[in-house]
Amino acid sequence: MDAKIAVIALGSNLSSSAGSPFETLQHALAALGRQPELSLRAVSRFYATPAFPAGSGPDYINACALLQSRLPGPDLLALLHRIEADLGRRRNGARWAARGIDLDLLALEDQVAPDAAGQDLWRALPPERQRIEAPAELILPHPRLQDRAFVLVPLADIAPGWRHPRLGLTVAQMLAALPAADRQSVKVRLDKPPSSRQITGSASDLIRTEG
Repeated sequence: MDAKIAVIALGSNLSSSAGSPFETLQHALAALGRQPELSLRAVSRFYATPAFPAGSGPDYINACALLQSRLPGPDLLALLHRIEADLGRRRNGARWAARGIDLDLLALEDQVAPDAAGQDLWRALPPERQRIEAPAELILPHPRLQDRAFVLVPLADIAPGWRHPRLGLTVAQMLAALPAADRQSVKVRLDKPPSSRQITGSASDLIRTEG
């Protein structure tokens, strides 16, 4: 498989085995950079975001990263889950619960999985069903990507021109379409991305941007 750029979201609002949510994201990025199958290419700033649903827990620390990998999507997701487990996460099926670490595979370049119909189905899932239903297979792009300011704001730092293969909209356009209150609720926590010797390129060099 040719190397592709994967888009990853990171989040934490509880302490983990690595420490505070801020320290947990730093540890997770370092763990990603140590994986022989991956190359960490770009990292957004860190942001503080209110927990969703409102009142469900402390604020999150959120970020996004770009990785270069030859792994198929399911294998890359399994690797992300292993890093989560190393940081103490135990997956119990709870949706949108407070957690010490969350690593989401948002996209693998312009790949659509399992297919266009499946991605469209999960993207259109009504909010009341989103709380109780989870797909049994990997959905790419992540079906909630376009809805979440806490994903799109940091992603706009590193890949504003990435275009959703089903919606035809760039990250910048999806972010602009969200309510202003959602965008403004995401506050910069760390104005400069964490330094890493594994970061070897800028997002504009790595991910296709159209228009």
